[in-house]
Amino acid sequence: MSILDLYQDFGIQFQTEDHKHCRPGWANLECPFCEGNPGLHLGCHINSGHFYCWRCGYKPTSKVITKLLNVEEGRAKDLIRQYKITRPSSSSISSATQDHKIQFHPHKLPSHTGPLERQHQLYLERRGFDPDYLEKEWGLLGTGPISYLDDIDYRHRIMVPIFWGEEQVSFQTRDITGKSEVKYIACPKNREKIHHKHILYGKNWDREVGICVEGVTDVWRLGPMAFAVFGIEYTYRQIRIIAKQFKRVIVLFDDDPQAIKQGTQLVSELSFRGVNAHQEIIKGDPGDLSQEEADYLVKQIIGGKENDLERV
Repeated sequence: MSILDLYQDFGIQFQTEDHKHCRPGWANLECPFCEGNPGLHLGCHINSGHFYCWRCGYKPTSKVITKLLNVEEGRAKDLIRQYKITRPSSSSISSATQDHKIQFHPHKLPSHTGPLERQHQLYLERRGFDPDYLEKEWGLLGTGPISYLDDIDYRHRIMVPIFWGEEQVSFQTRDITGKSEVKYIACPKNREKIHHKHILYGKNWDREVGICVEGVTDVWRLGPMAFAVFGIEYTYRQIRIIAKQFKRVIVLFDDDPQAIKQGTQLVSELSFRGVNAHQEIIKGDPGDLSQEEADYLVKQIIGGKENDLERV
């Protein structure tokens, strides 16, 4: 028996690796702990029975079963034993370990990646960005109707190189058609020189004050004072970098409940490490502000000299 048997017996809807959002060896379902959009964020490794939500992090198995089935924790533990959810065999332990092992391949971009073409420029213009500026300052590229890397389809996307120091170590892509169910697709882990969740996205690391945002488009909009942690699920490596780099940090995530909750936790983590940190909340996504609104917002929340806020 396994977690899949429990799901089926109790009528819990889930998806496996046949679904585009699920990694091989995992079963995903809507996360009962996420506030706002639950999505298919909560994954369970089928062999080991470990739960992990890509938005709100690791979850103990007993708490997941308690929440999913609305039962007492004692009953949840009985079901865990009955379905043998967290008693993996040696072979399944090996499988779980292998799933997290990164096999290195040379870092490269998907096929048919090149300069921004008109369709990419139009997408950026519709969102109120200056394509020429972004191409020059952030090295944006684009993919056409055919683009693959390691059997992953990257067609019709903006390619965002990710640099750490002077070296390109990874990339992220954004769909421009509005038709893909997966808006962002990152570089395959085994082709990243440094995993993107171990670093930050931004520029000008000589500043003592920074605005921490979720994604790359937020950074483009808010300018050189901003840096991104690639989503609301930050890592402890990112926390250490932020605490070492900045004396003051303003956390500016989106306004959905889970993002606000994660932002509050990040402020606590940074404050514990001696950083003067606080959270600002605005309506919607910072990346969707007009440039005029964004420039005004930065001046308001930073309160610094105007020449410190100019775009690079």
